[in-house]
Amino acid sequence: MVGGGGRRLTATGREQILAGRRREYDEDDVRVRPRRSSRPRTRTRPAHDDAVNGFVVTVDRGRYGCVLTGPPAPQPVAGPPPVVTAMRARELGRRAVVVGDRVALVGDVSGDAGSLARIVRIDERASVLRRTADDDESTPEGRLERVVVANADQLVIVSALADPPPRTGFIDRCLVAAYDAGIDPLLCLTKADLADPAPVVDYYRDLDLEYVLCRPGSDLADLRHRLAGRLSVLVGHSGVGKSTLVNRLVPEALRAVGTVSAIGRGRHTSSSAVALRLPCADASPDDADTSADDGAGAGSRADARVVPAGDPGWIVDTPGVRSFGLAHVSAESLLHGFADLVEGSLDCPPNCEHTGDAGQCRLAGWVAAGNADPRRLASYRRLLDSRSGDTETGRTATRE
Repeated sequence: MVGGGGRRLTATGREQILAGRRREYDEDDVRVRPRRSSRPRTRTRPAHDDAVNGFVVTVDRGRYGCVLTGPPAPQPVAGPPPVVTAMRARELGRRAVVVGDRVALVGDVSGDAGSLARIVRIDERASVLRRTADDDESTPEGRLERVVVANADQLVIVSALADPPPRTGFIDRCLVAAYDAGIDPLLCLTKADLADPAPVVDYYRDLDLEYVLCRPGSDLADLRHRLAGRLSVLVGHSGVGKSTLVNRLVPEALRAVGTVSAIGRGRHTSSSAVALRLPCADASPDDADTSADDGAGAGSRADARVVPAGDPGWIVDTPGVRSFGLAHVSAESLLHGFADLVEGSLDCPPNCEHTGDAGQCRLAGWVAAGNADPRRLASYRRLLDSRSGDTETGRTATRE
């Protein structure tokens, strides 16, 4: 090899020149970028030990209104409690959050305008009230299961005695849903000044079903007594006076009130479910008037679950519904909503479906002997048909 100036470089000379240009490398000079699939991951999630307890009162397009139920929650005072706006944390996945859920909150829980907290945990639900929209034709199956509310311990079925007339088929469906969810039912008959409640009361005489009567301007002491210290869900057809009743129970609610159409169907005035805290009572619930004039029925259950101590109770106002489907209820559980027919089913052969086509079913004969109201058996079998997919029968039942 010839170098500059024509001089020939020996092998030893080349090594000396290269040695002078060499650089020492160490592990800090090595950069290895791992492949995406080889990056270490962990399932460890934050413990959120600083989270505070809350109660979901509204759900609106991915935003959840919550009130605090533990420190630093304020003590119950007159007026509605402050509402904390929250969103669902990613670690909850697809788990739904509904009104009535007990949750854990982190972030800004002040409730100030523009503040936002996160829901990081959902406590185990004591009860789940569901309904199936089996008249919904927008889904492929026509049946979409919906959670109405969580953790409720009382279902108040609001039905008008006139304008619109009472629909016992709808009441039967609500009773089945309540018993299936382990919730106590309460029948609230409104517009008692327009019609005699005796026919409806007589229809359920064998169920020992609690009920109250409400008239315009009447004292609601009996109803308040039954709602005190509980989380109650109000359901009913549109136009039965449910929103009017809510406004009387919680004056701050100001729920929209509509009018009944000329064909006897009400207008939908409540567009979303919302939990409302009852005002603090000035007097003890034991002083409530339980006379037959403003309400009659059995006394309140002593073993009923209650909301946190010191809280006067909550009601959940739901949108008016045209149907209360029961596709999510098993055939065995369906019979529990007709306790007056259970005794007659004991003589049926094993695995009897109790339908009109079941030749060996003993229910029809037992009812014909005067042991139960034949209308009750007819209603039960209509519900069985609606569960089996008989859409014509199902739609007829929802209009009752």
